[in-house]
Amino acid sequence: MPTPDPGAPALPRIVSRRRLHGGWNRLDVVEIDLGDGVSIVREVVDHGDGAAALVFDPLRRTALMVRQVRAGKLDREGGDGLMLEVPAGLVDPGEVPAETARREIGEETGCVVGELRPVVVAYPSGGSLSERLSLFLAEADLGSAGGAGFGLAAEGEQIEVVIVPLAELAAAADAGNVDDLKSFALIQTLRLRRPELFSAT
Repeated sequence: MPTPDPGAPALPRIVSRRRLHGGWNRLDVVEIDLGDGVSIVREVVDHGDGAAALVFDPLRRTALMVRQVRAGKLDREGGDGLMLEVPAGLVDPGEVPAETARREIGEETGCVVGELRPVVVAYPSGGSLSERLSLFLAEADLGSAGGAGFGLAAEGEQIEVVIVPLAELAAAADAGNVDDLKSFALIQTLRLRRPELFSAT
């Protein structure tokens, strides 16, 4: 076992934690010793980890998206609060993120997908959220998808399933009109990996 270097800087550490709220989100106030004689206090939101997937049809050059009301957008902008995004959800206890993504696709859209191709595991907003979000790509036959919403009534989900041409998603991304960050990341990833799918013809 290597001997610790006494000259190495101390690692940051949480020295105290106080819970302000425990609901769908948990809100804690934490004091962080940065290891150099400086301490900071921050609020950290925890609601578990998440998973999301861009489901696309390579033959039809379309993607499977969902539209639903999002509280953060409604609170910030007003209007109808609707956001167009990829299927996503929180990782349940005992699940791995790929299982979550597959489950959420089924619950929100009724679609069944095969292989899930990992893209990245990242922090959506590491300054205040402890969530890690796992992103995937998945192929499917979307010939009969779209229309009436799915989702879980017990969770207040009112979801519309939308089939969007990939070329249209690319144009929206280029125009700055994709306002869901995980969806933007997955659209751009698919453009890099499969650029031929984004032509209009």
